[in-house]
Amino acid sequence: MERAEKREFVTELNEVFKASGSVVVAHYAGVTVAQMNDFRSKMRAAGGTVKVAKNRLAKIALQGTEAEGITDLFKGQTLIAFSNDPITAPKVLMDFAKTNDKIVVLGGAMGTTTLTADAVKSLATLPSLDELRAKLLGMIQTPATRIAGVVQAPAAQLARVFAAYAKKDEAA
Repeated sequence: MERAEKREFVTELNEVFKASGSVVVAHYAGVTVAQMNDFRSKMRAAGGTVKVAKNRLAKIALQGTEAEGITDLFKGQTLIAFSNDPITAPKVLMDFAKTNDKIVVLGGAMGTTTLTADAVKSLATLPSLDELRAKLLGMIQTPATRIAGVVQAPAAQLARVFAAYAKKDEAA
């Protein structure tokens, strides 16, 4: 990489660190190219991105961002997984790490919060933003459905009583 390319890459990575909902750093030593391509496609499908960057350039890109606390994680062969949704990158990375023991999660950042490897694992177990929205919407709709059922119940009971009286009168 030439100096101008490095400057451009650092600027691009700096913008990524500023805009991302979460950033996860992991070791990937021993992962084959096919496995890495598979991982990248899974992350892309979920709405995230995976980058492999030189540690020195990543540390420079972290300067002046909220995620500056994770600079000490960049040692050895590291990859950076990030996404706008704070749950996506940790979830996809942890799912991939379950099937591939060569991926070792080091930690990450979510806004100004620095995450340990255990915190990233905990974050991966949470439902995504879309799942939370669906659950919330379901919880909001359920009481409305119940209220409608309660309001309709007396009218239905009255109709059954009237129908019973009508049948009684017809039989007599």
